Amino acid sequence: MRKRTLWAGASVVGALVVAGAVAVPLVVGSPSAESAPTHGTTVSTPTPSAAPPVPRVGAATLAALPEAQYSAVIGGLMPFDRTVTADTVFRLRGDAPLFGAARTTPVARFAATDFLRQPTTVVGLERDGDWERVFTPARQELPSAAGGTAAAQTSAWVPVASLREVSTPTRRVVISTTDQSVSIVDAAGHVDQRFDAGVGTADTPTPTGVTGYLEQRYVDPAQGTGDHPIQLTSLHSSAADEPYGGHDGGLIGLHWNATTSGAVSHGCVRLDAEAVAAVDALPLGTLVTVE
Repeated sequence: MRKRTLWAGASVVGALVVAGAVAVPLVVGSPSAESAPTHGTTVSTPTPSAAPPVPRVGAATLAALPEAQYSAVIGGLMPFDRTVTADTVFRLRGDAPLFGAARTTPVARFAATDFLRQPTTVVGLERDGDWERVFTPARQELPSAAGGTAAAQTSAWVPVASLREVSTPTRRVVISTTDQSVSIVDAAGHVDQRFDAGVGTADTPTPTGVTGYLEQRYVDPAQGTGDHPIQLTSLHSSAADEPYGGHDGGLIGLHWNATTSGAVSHGCVRLDAEAVAAVDALPLGTLVTVE
């Protein structure tokens, strides 16, 4: 789904404008000491984390790092190829450094605002001491460099101090390319709602075996979706660098279309108005799994 930048409700066709957030130095201090117990109260001592300490990253270093945006391929980011069913949604307190597996030197910068100049949605996957492992918008590699089978999602470690928790989604979206359906599933795995869907063709398939999240939503009638919001995911096409043309990174969207069955798209997922409204009611950061 080709992304458009919206200004004051108007769609601007053409190149995507990524907002430049102000880089701020990350200062991480020692955890505050626990309050002294009152008389007769037993307080258990927490087990020290084996996680490495968070390095200090200055403003100049942070600003010089490559941005982990939708079109970037950055060495050092970690793959994430397992299915997850629960997450926590955060906002960034400012631009933040992203670290690879060793967590010693930052490899990328996570911008605090996204391409719509809105607060970036950050999806947390696991906590380890003063670190949170998060999905990033960047790709692992380009399909053209991987024989048309490029993995669609990356992850990285980010200091917890740079995050502000927003919500914990209670439902997730499951897309089945075999059944050509989109389901909204609750925390127990029960299907709340199920809708028919059009999916990618054999030449431009919807990537399967991947998990991402609802990254942003916006209205752009110029893309033939009417007044129904496009539900943009963080997942990339695994078959072509730019299956829609332009420079949008081949992100997969869930959007309205008159045809909502069959293998008919460039990888995006086509839904009717009722289905779009159901996905639109979910918070940004909701997990999206494609089977």
